[in-house]
Amino acid sequence: MTGLTYAAAGVDVDAGDRAVALMREAVGRTHGPEVLGGLGGFAGLFDASALVGMRRPLLVSSTDGVGTKIAVAQALDVHDTIGVDLVAMVVDDLVVCGARPLFMTDYIACGAVVPERVADVVRGIARGCEETGTALVGGETAEHPGLMAPDEYDVAGAATGVVEADALLGPSRVREGDVLVAMASSGLHSNGYSLVRRVVADAGWGLERHVDELGRTLGEELLEPTRLYTRPCLRLADSLGADLHALTHVTGGGLAANLGRVLPAGSQGLVDRSTWTPPPVVDLVGHLGGVPREDLERTLNMGVGMVAVVARTAEDDAVEHLHRAGVPAWVVGEVTTDDGTRGQGVTWGAKGVDGGSVRLVSEHRR
Repeated sequence: MTGLTYAAAGVDVDAGDRAVALMREAVGRTHGPEVLGGLGGFAGLFDASALVGMRRPLLVSSTDGVGTKIAVAQALDVHDTIGVDLVAMVVDDLVVCGARPLFMTDYIACGAVVPERVADVVRGIARGCEETGTALVGGETAEHPGLMAPDEYDVAGAATGVVEADALLGPSRVREGDVLVAMASSGLHSNGYSLVRRVVADAGWGLERHVDELGRTLGEELLEPTRLYTRPCLRLADSLGADLHALTHVTGGGLAANLGRVLPAGSQGLVDRSTWTPPPVVDLVGHLGGVPREDLERTLNMGVGMVAVVARTAEDDAVEHLHRAGVPAWVVGEVTTDDGTRGQGVTWGAKGVDGGSVRLVSEHRR
């Protein structure tokens, strides 16, 4: 009688080794001289000697996943872009503090290790790390037979960055009269997919359906990678210096909820919808599902992926700098005093932060 093996229980150690071999080159491209030991160690090693020369270095950490956008990748069997989304969700949260990313680790849980699929996911992560100047120093692939179906997987990541204490961005630097500079998203990014997928499913639309308004298939639109703002925002900080007061990453909760997190209590961000037109996919979701605008704005980014809060004297420089960096940008509003009025179109106390309120006014440009 032959005894039960680990492979028979559903875990293929050899497949995991093959996946590492396939991803090795892509991961290696993210390594500079600060990364020691290479791939395969129990932990990643990063030489932090450069921090010794800083006056008061603050380490900044962030962790996140990409939510149910994973389901779209799985349905289309396209796995080489979801890693870019992961880097965007993790690393651009560091940048909000003004921090420069140092290194990142990832975690992939799956029902069964398919080496090519895992390698595709990690290649996407490595691509995002390359584009943001982040070293991918390690990761883990875990096989969970019986807990996840063979074709199911999920990804998460964590990153660490550093910023000088006196360069830390946030509410303490924001002043009344500051200007809000919006940066365009590349699409839905990685939030709101539970709503979007439900709308699409209820309408009976397939991901392979070509949508004229989008100029491509629905699946291609939904898998568009999240725009990476890391380098443009860090260069904006270098260019504007003390005139850059805060940044906010527009992720779960939408524009208003995330903007309020970086405004001081007693202030209000006044956002003028008429300054931009949401991308066609937002209108598609709204019309196809009969989704109220208020719910769209609390769920999707509406075409704005990042917002910079800058001194009024720096607004033109900020917009011009971002345009040169390839990021469409425009003045979307300003910081005013919160008069205490509450009602439709006003968001406050979002994400558990005792920050400022945000008021959205006017109608979107068509």
